[in-house]
Parts: sequence; C-alpha cells; structure tokens
Amino acid sequence: MSETARSRAASLAHLRRDNLAKGDPIPLPLTMAAIFHNPGDGTGYSQYGRYSNATWDAVEHMLAHLEDAPCVGFPSGMAAISAVFFGLLKSGDRILLPSDGYHATRALAERFLKPFGIDFDLRPTSTFLDDGFEGYRLAYVETPSNPRLDICDITAVAEAAHRAGAIVVVDNTTMTPFGQRPLDHGADIVVAADTKAPNGHSDVLFGHVASRDEAIISAVRGWRETAGGIPGPFEAWLVHRGLETLDVRFDRMCSSAEVIARRLQGHKAVSGLRFPGLESDPSHNLARAQMERFGFLISFELASEDKAEDFINNCQPIEAATSFGGVHTSAERRSKRGDAVPPGFVRLSIGCEPVEELWKAIETSLDKISG
Repeated sequence: MSETARSRAASLAHLRRDNLAKGDPIPLPLTMAAIFHNPGDGTGYSQYGRYSNATWDAVEHMLAHLEDAPCVGFPSGMAAISAVFFGLLKSGDRILLPSDGYHATRALAERFLKPFGIDFDLRPTSTFLDDGFEGYRLAYVETPSNPRLDICDITAVAEAAHRAGAIVVVDNTTMTPFGQRPLDHGADIVVAADTKAPNGHSDVLFGHVASRDEAIISAVRGWRETAGGIPGPFEAWLVHRGLETLDVRFDRMCSSAEVIARRLQGHKAVSGLRFPGLESDPSHNLARAQMERFGFLISFELASEDKAEDFINNCQPIEAATSFGGVHTSAERRSKRGDAVPPGFVRLSIGCEPVEELWKAIETSLDKISG
C-alpha cells in the first residue's frame, strides 16, 4: 500500500470527528426520513428524501475520501452505471464497451440504449486499445475484467480516447480504491458496485460514481434526483459501516489470494489459471504498473461442468454464490450465468478466512475431483 493509501485508510473511520459536538454519537446515526422540518427558505437544508439524506452524505463523504473525488451514491452498481449512461449520453452517440466484462452492462446497452438511438460496439479488454476511439462519445473499461481477469492499460486508453474526444469510464468494482485508482491514471469517471468488497458482508446492494469533473457529477446527481434512483438510508448506513473495515478486509483477502493462486499453479486439476499477481500471468507487468494490490479474485478451469460443481459444493469454506468480495470465500461456475467461458470455468473470490485452513479445504476438494 502506498503512503497516500495508508493515510486515507488511517483517517477513514474518523471523518465524522470534526463535525461532532460534545455528546454526539461517534458511530453514524441512521436518518430514516422522507421529509424534513423546513420553514421559510430551505436553501442549504435537507428538504425531501429524493434529494438528500444525512446517511447518504456520510457514505459519499467516505467514498470521496477514498477516491479523492466527489462521489454520488446509488442503490446498486448497475444504477450507478445507468446514471452515467442516461445522464451523459444522447441520441446519435456511440459508445465502446468491453466484450468480456460484466454481462449486465452489455444488456443495458442492447435493451435500453439502442432504442434511444445510442449505439455501441464491443472490444475485448486485452485489446481495448486496438482500432482507436474515433467516433465514440464514451469508452467504458472494466479492468480487471469480470470474470476472466484480463487487464488493459488505463493511462493509454485515457490518452488515446481523449485525443479522439471520448470520455473514459472505468468500472473499478473488482479492485476498490485501495487496489487501483483509475482517476489517477486519467479516467474521467469511476463506477463501482459497493455491494462487493466495500460493504463486504453480502447483505446490501449499493454503488457509486466518482469524477473530478464538476459537470459530470452535476449531470449524474441530476439524473438521480429526477429519475429517483436513490439509495435507501439503511442500505447506506450498512455500507458506511462496511467501509470502516475495508482496509483490513481487503488487505487480508488480497494477501490470501496471492498465497492460494501460487499454490493452485501446481495442482494437476487446474488449468487456465488467471491472477494478476502471478509472474506467469500475461497481464502481470501491466498490473504491477497500475494496481496497488492484485485483488482477491482468481479464475481457473476444471475439466468439466460436473467437476467444477463438485469442487465448489464439496469445499466447506466456499459458498456457492454469485457476486464476490464478501468476508466469506465464494465461487461460481460462470457459464451458468451466461458468460462466454468453458463449462468448467470457476471464478473464486477469496474471503477473510485464515489462509492455511482455506487452502487445505481447497486442496482437498481439488484432490477429490482429480483422483
């Protein structure tokens, strides 16, 4: 972790301190309100629950502290992505999306952007720079991609896209601001599903948009206010609570993933292993240059659908579940979610369990399917 990241981590849980009066609660209170007392001129005060809430404000303050940029919170990662698209694009625009990223982003473009006259093209993450960005209003990058964990050069994409007049959006869900900082590499916008590691307990949906461009933040916030895609205060409170321990959890998860990925390299049941922290990974050098940690996701292939299901279901510390980034280690055979991957492809999300105990269970389950 860089010195700046350590400083942000050290102060993250104390951001409320400067505004506390004697006797105020140190933990964030939950503000459950749709209306507010507002006699006379209400400028500068909360007026209505679709526009503001003290609990959102606190979460957005924490996220802004981590991103070093203004943030707008949303009730899910897809709500954050939708706000960028619908808040910034217009009929006749063309956008570029990753062909191997999260499938719901492509589905949003196909089902809802195209009927509004916004077209899109697809390009693999590993060759996202190929063919340039002329004619695009927006280039959307997901790196590492979900689920294969391919990587593209954010700085190079930003420079080339900006020369062509396109804005650059980076989905940073897999990495969090502690693992990768796209805005520092030239991206205009970060989107993320805080449902994952930032909340960390797999009990709430949340997302955010971050940007250092005031016009972008204004447009995204305006979309939220008008369309009504607002986070609930209780959900925001849970995310605030999760963010206070993100540094500890993320460090444990990333460190454990490095150990387990190296050991998976030597197992006869495993092929097609991808983890950016491995020197043998095709994206390793780029990952070292633009990522502060290598993340907690590992992907690999097992010989068949049945073997992949047996591995997941018979490994006691692994939860068979979609999503990732929780305190529980989880895994999923991603072809059943419609990703273009082999039937035995597994995405493994390392949690916070003690690494040696977790590895023993993983090894035992792999040994059984390879015997």
